[in-house]
Amino acid sequence: MRFVMIATYFAVIVTTLVLMSLYIIGFLSDNLYSAERVDMFAKANIIAQNVSEVWGNDASAAEERFREPADRCLAGTNIRGVVVNKSYTVLYDTNIESEMTGKIFMRDVLRRALMGEQVQMMNDSESDQKMLYIAVPVAVNGQIVGGVYLAQTVESIVTTIRTIRTSLIIFSVLITLLIGMLSLGLSYIITSPMEEFTEAAKEISKGNFSKRVKVKGHGEIAEMANALNYMCEELSQIEEKRRKFVSDASHELKTPMTGIKLICDSLVSIDNPNPEMVKEFMRDMSDEVDRLTRIVERLLVLTKLDAGGGSVKMEKSDIRLLTGHIVKKLSPIAAERNITINTDYHEDLFAPVLMDYDRLYEAVYNVLDNAVKYSPPDSMVTVDVSEKDEWVLIKITDSGPGIPEEARDRIFERFYRLDDSRARETGGTGLGLSIAKEAVVLHGGSITVSDGEDGGSVFTIILPLDNGGESTV
Repeated sequence: MRFVMIATYFAVIVTTLVLMSLYIIGFLSDNLYSAERVDMFAKANIIAQNVSEVWGNDASAAEERFREPADRCLAGTNIRGVVVNKSYTVLYDTNIESEMTGKIFMRDVLRRALMGEQVQMMNDSESDQKMLYIAVPVAVNGQIVGGVYLAQTVESIVTTIRTIRTSLIIFSVLITLLIGMLSLGLSYIITSPMEEFTEAAKEISKGNFSKRVKVKGHGEIAEMANALNYMCEELSQIEEKRRKFVSDASHELKTPMTGIKLICDSLVSIDNPNPEMVKEFMRDMSDEVDRLTRIVERLLVLTKLDAGGGSVKMEKSDIRLLTGHIVKKLSPIAAERNITINTDYHEDLFAPVLMDYDRLYEAVYNVLDNAVKYSPPDSMVTVDVSEKDEWVLIKITDSGPGIPEEARDRIFERFYRLDDSRARETGGTGLGLSIAKEAVVLHGGSITVSDGEDGGSVFTIILPLDNGGESTV
């Protein structure tokens, strides 16, 4: 990754510098050559205007007539000026050493100038110098009688452009080296945490959830580090819960299995056992099997919830109808111990609740069943149903021994029981409240426990009427 980042930075920087240099060189060349052409055209036209005023038929005196206006215009320059007539005969040449006066001087730019054009041309001369050629017509009384030819080396412009090009190359190399070093440092800054994240991810994949990465700074990298550490913490807690769940489930399943094994061994070890004894042992075995079945069924329910709720069928139902069915189902069990289940509905008609009827039924059933089991004989269990804002509240109050404050957060954990001996007497598995909580949370609600006014406990289930938002009650 580091190599890719450095290569990308280099490619972007080099491409940018090359394009920038090409633009600067091109822009500068156009401007310098354009300025030189404009200046030479101006001089050529001035000379053409001046020689047209002194143009005559006497070719022998032409050199004397044209010297003064041509030399005055070209003074202080290294421009060569030539004046020719329509026959390409040189009438005046500022380069005296060439001895071209009176001779034929044909050039393509002059040919086009004698046709009425103002022409410029640039090419390399025999001395390997870049030259700029200008030719303009000379007109007398509207008739073209000759032409003015100017030639000048533009090597100074070439040198200037070459110097600037060299400077740009040096500048680009320095910038590239500087950017390269910065890119290298930046890649280390960015990829070093990534390497640490990768190493941490490998450790996590091996099951080492205690792995943590260092959080540096306050940017996106720090946020990624915090997110990775948070994920490790969550996975660690999940793994701890999984291990505890496996341990507790194994223990819970082992107990009835041990009982069944003990009963079977006892039966096998007795010769000609009494039929009544066999029946007693079989009843005990049946109780252990029932207990084992309850544990397995509860575990299957929790497995479905852990897998995403299983098949959830949400539909609008009457909460009063649901609680009524549960009370009716548990009333015979409560009557065996002379426990009265009292219902209090604060509304004659409740707004419909969006629910999975079977799951919510089991949740409320588990809570009310616990209230009945742990309440003493000749007592009362109250089911209070009311509406508040956009929520429906189900309060189940029992007359039991109550729940210590330090245990209230744990009673919804799987297999957690306040009193193992009493739980075995009531047939509890330690899974009912855990199932109830997960079912309620699945519906977007919450479940809490508090002390009752006259002792006992109050379980409060809060459900949204429209399954939207979070509980604010």
